[in-house]
Amino acid sequence: MDKYRKLNLKQWAVEDRPREKMLAHGSRALTDAELIAILIGSGNPEETAVELSRRILNSVDNNLNNLGTKNSDYFTRFKGIGEAKAINILAAIELGRRRKESENTVKMKIT
Repeated sequence: MDKYRKLNLKQWAVEDRPREKMLAHGSRALTDAELIAILIGSGNPEETAVELSRRILNSVDNNLNNLGTKNSDYFTRFKGIGEAKAINILAAIELGRRRKESENTVKMKIT
């Protein structure tokens, strides 16, 4: 066994794992990469879901608005991201977009 082998998420301290961290401290305690890692669930043989998520974010200069312009073909270029994981990311982006749009809807009150 290689002593320099990376730990997978299951080997991380419980308090450092994204799901457990979210349960203990809320979603605001997580980084963008950790939130994406929860969506994709697993990485690839070379990197954890968090590392893969960091790489995806780095590809868009850590800009979530830029990430929101990407399509499934963009995400599937990353090793470990197939169609299903790409769809999970896109669905989350769309939910965020819809939430933002619903906040911008001003209801006029007639008095």
